[in-house]
Amino acid sequence: MMSAQNVHAKVTRNMGWWAISVDEIPGLFSQARRLDQVDAMVRDAAAMLGFEVANVEIVPILDADAQEMLEELERARHDAEEKQRAASDLTRQAISRFRGEGLTLRDIASLVGLSQQRVSVLMKEG
Repeated sequence: MMSAQNVHAKVTRNMGWWAISVDEIPGLFSQARRLDQVDAMVRDAAAMLGFEVANVEIVPILDADAQEMLEELERARHDAEEKQRAASDLTRQAISRFRGEGLTLRDIASLVGLSQQRVSVLMKEG
């Protein structure tokens, strides 16, 4: 066997299956029903060809519309994560400010829209 290598498994939908090809290993072609099966299929096929695989990066080959939709989804998730971080920071700032002004835990919870227990946890964290 050769030393383990990282490979890119290109996968394309074909009649209910994912067709798999790996350019780094000549002659490696396989198929899988689900994407979560691709890694194992690549490793098994590679072993039969005398190759050891360290890491399999799955590269879906999609039509332009599907690829664009996935890229838009990734951007939207990234934006949502950034907004969630900003909201969390503002929540902590508000809790700190209101606590400094002497408001009760119950009042702070009402103002920031969280349970008293969650406000208490956030106060202890920061």
